[in-house]
Amino acid sequence: MAETLLKGKIISVERREYQEADRGTVVREVVIHPGAVVILPILDEDRIAILHHFRRATGEELIELPAGTMEPDEKPIETAIRELEEETGYKCGTIEPFIDFYTTPGFCNEYIHTFVAGDLTEGERLDSTERIRVEIMTWDQIRDAMDQNQIRDAKTLAILGCYLLRKKG
Repeated sequence: MAETLLKGKIISVERREYQEADRGTVVREVVIHPGAVVILPILDEDRIAILHHFRRATGEELIELPAGTMEPDEKPIETAIRELEEETGYKCGTIEPFIDFYTTPGFCNEYIHTFVAGDLTEGERLDSTERIRVEIMTWDQIRDAMDQNQIRDAKTLAILGCYLLRKKG
């Protein structure tokens, strides 16, 4: 059984009951999310495009990879291509799936699809409603920023860390 406690523009919160053989009825509040994408925009072997994005929820500017929420009936790759252009201005010549994961499965069902975008051509940012500044960083700068705890966005850390382990050694 599920009872909707809050219905927002993007998320909702439900109180759900689960029947477990060893514990009986367990009640949990669950954040329902439509899913999202994150894109790793690679300019060349040594440089990527990254964002300085003011996040109202934290009241801070965070260093992040481009990302966005999926629209109804939108495929993850379509969301990725749209968000990359909206947030960075770059169009991609190639885009490949990378890793997928749940962000916070203890209370939320948000599932993130990630992509690596390459063969980028610079264009114009299409989303002027968000406070975003694009920066080009080298992998050495990324490693330093991670080491110094300057990158604190979990989805960005997950993708950068996995990419560095898999591709960069």
